[in-house]
Amino acid sequence: MRRRTTKKTDRQQRILQELRANTAIRISELAKELGVSGETIRRDLAELGEAGAVNRTYGGAVARPFGAEPNWNERHNLMREERQQMAKVAVGLASPGDVLMLESGSTMLHLAQQLVVTGKDLTVVTPSPNIAIALAQNPSITVILCPGTLNAREGTVLGPETVAFLEQFNANLAFVGSSGITADGLNETLTGMAIVKRAILARARRRVALLDHTKFDQPSLAVAGALRDLNVLVTDQMPQGDLAAALNRAGVQIMLPPAIAPVQAA
Repeated sequence: MRRRTTKKTDRQQRILQELRANTAIRISELAKELGVSGETIRRDLAELGEAGAVNRTYGGAVARPFGAEPNWNERHNLMREERQQMAKVAVGLASPGDVLMLESGSTMLHLAQQLVVTGKDLTVVTPSPNIAIALAQNPSITVILCPGTLNAREGTVLGPETVAFLEQFNANLAFVGSSGITADGLNETLTGMAIVKRAILARARRRVALLDHTKFDQPSLAVAGALRDLNVLVTDQMPQGDLAAALNRAGVQIMLPPAIAPVQAA
C-alpha cells in the first residue's frame, strides 16, 4: 500500500477493518501502512478500546469478543460529542403527540437528554429506569416504564414480562441502539436484550437506529433484527463497503449531523 497520512476517522475505520480480517494487529505495522506515528495509532486504539470496539494488547490490539462490551455507564462517557450530535438529529424525527419507544443504552440516554429539552406532548415507553428518570424532568412527557428483571450492568429490565408489556403498545417511532451493525443486521451481546429489541421494533411504525461508526461491522453474539427492520440509521460517519451496500439494498435512510453530512452539489 502507498504510504499516506490519514484522517482520524479513516484511520480508526481502517483499524477495525484490519481486525475483522486478521483478528490481531500490531501498532508498528499499522503506523507504517497508514503513514503516521506509533503514538498516533496508540491514541486511536485507546479511543477504540474505550468505546468497546477493540481489546488492547501489548504492542497492538485484538478484535472484541462477541459477548463483551463495557457497561452502559462507561459507554455513556465515550464519544460524547458525536453521540450528542446524533441525538440532536434524532429528536427532529419526533413530533408533538407522538408515542415513542426508547430502548436502553448509552446512546439512548443521550437521546433522552435531548428530548427533555425539546420534547413536547410525547408519550415514551422504555425498559430503562435511567431513561425514564431522565425523561421525567420534562412534565409534558408521559413516561411508561416496562416491568421485568433488572440488569444493572445494562441499565434495563429484561425478560418475558418486558416483552409481553411492550406488545400492548403501538408507537409512531422506535429508537434503538446496538452492540454492532453488520450486513446481517443489528447485533447484541446479550440474547435478552436482542429479544427486547425485536419486540420494540415490531411495535413501531417507523424504526430508527442510533449507532456511531465504531459499531460498524461489529458482530456480537445475537442478531437482534435485520436491516430491513430499520427505516433510518442516524450515525456520525457514512458506512462503507459491504455494510453500505446492505443498507442501501434494505432501503435504510442514512442521517448525519449537519456538520458531518456531505454537501450536495448544486
